[in-house]
Amino acid sequence: MGSSSSSYAPKAIYLDVDGKVQKVGKTPGMFSFVSILTFCLIEMHIFMSAEKEDMFQNVLSQVADQFSRAFRINELKTEVTNRLAMLEKRVELEGLKVVEIEKCKNDLKKLRDEMTSRGGGRVNCPCKYNFSDDGKKVTPRRDVPNYPKYTLSQETVEALKKPTFDVWHWEHNEMLSCLEYMYHDLGLVKEFNMNPITLKRWLLAIQENYRNNPFHNFRHCFCVSQMMYGMIHLCNLQTESSSFSRLDILHVLITPAVCHDLDHPGYNNTYQINARTELAVRYNDISPLENHHCAVAFQILSLPECNIFANVDPEAFKQIRQAIITLILATDMARHGEILDSFKHKVDNFDFTNEEHVTCLKMVLIKCCDISNEVRPTEVAEPWVDCLLEEYFMQSDREKSEGLPVAPFMDRDKVTKPTAQIGFIKFVLIPMFETVMKLFPQIEEIMVQPLRDSRDHYEELKQIDDAMTEVEPILFTSNALQSVKQHLLPSHPSGN
Repeated sequence: MGSSSSSYAPKAIYLDVDGKVQKVGKTPGMFSFVSILTFCLIEMHIFMSAEKEDMFQNVLSQVADQFSRAFRINELKTEVTNRLAMLEKRVELEGLKVVEIEKCKNDLKKLRDEMTSRGGGRVNCPCKYNFSDDGKKVTPRRDVPNYPKYTLSQETVEALKKPTFDVWHWEHNEMLSCLEYMYHDLGLVKEFNMNPITLKRWLLAIQENYRNNPFHNFRHCFCVSQMMYGMIHLCNLQTESSSFSRLDILHVLITPAVCHDLDHPGYNNTYQINARTELAVRYNDISPLENHHCAVAFQILSLPECNIFANVDPEAFKQIRQAIITLILATDMARHGEILDSFKHKVDNFDFTNEEHVTCLKMVLIKCCDISNEVRPTEVAEPWVDCLLEEYFMQSDREKSEGLPVAPFMDRDKVTKPTAQIGFIKFVLIPMFETVMKLFPQIEEIMVQPLRDSRDHYEELKQIDDAMTEVEPILFTSNALQSVKQHLLPSHPSGN
């Protein structure tokens, strides 16, 4: 556009009236020019002859039409408004994905903030206890626990001693009563002068500090403890002639089983280390979860209201504490090969008077109980596989979203139930239980044989899956050919 001011300067208007040139005025703008032009035309019309009046009217109409088109303000306004509306709609449609992404980001931020507030400032993997706060303790239950006292039938008492016990039929309060019964039945309450109310409070605190994970929850705690109770009876470890003392039974065969997964966050050690969570940093990548379970267990026991060891001699308590720590740390599957190899070297010449031998046996026993679900009947064991895979998939989904490595056996796109179980049963469970069987042959029928049956069951399922995988392309091809045939060949209502 030009910048010259002369193009916008007012212009003088001169009219010839009766042979005299007269200056009418100046036009500061278009509208003034239109007004003067109209005036002039009217003046001209006054002095115009009749025969030229029609021509004048025609010219005047054309001028009026041209100016009407030039100044259709309302119509232009409507057109601009419509175009703006169209542009706004387009922007809205084009920006929908961006809005959704921002919404997801905001939702994730809110969730992360909530997790942080619950976890005492942690983001990656919040735990109930933030040990960064010196002196912070669990709020104790000062009231007398009032969960219903169930009187276990004789049938239930006998079933409780066997690996076939169905753990799915019991509510939390019933499981608490069963655990309480185990401590009384094994003579631990009497032997160590436990206050029964303190035992109740301790068990309630234990239950409250297991999270509602798909797998690592209070029911899993009960499963492991019940299996240990069953092994104590099956292997006659509670008899006076047994090489295991009451102290062994207390701090090795029951209490660590009850405490072994306290406050498990649902994400394993691999995730903790790769994500560099507070637990991994705190414990220098060395069994971060198992160290945390121990710390929570002793934080609960530090409460006078929950200290079931209150009447135990200080020296004995030192032994108990060390043994509990040793046993819970042994449940880290990263140490499985190391612990089992050590036990295999000792089992053929096992010496129950050798403290190192006995400690190794204790570690293997709690490991057996921790991963013993496949010892149970199929209808009891198989739901646990679903629970474990659900927890695995939660972790692998999170690892993918955070750009962390994903283990194939935890990836929902790669693993199936049979493939997940066959290798674990064949190369982890059976070798370990068969090694224990050398010391306690009585476990073969009730514990080892079910493992072999479970292995066979999943191998059959895998064969079925493999067969279906091979058949599916054939079925697809057959269906495709049939569809093509129907389209290409004429149909015959007669069926001929």
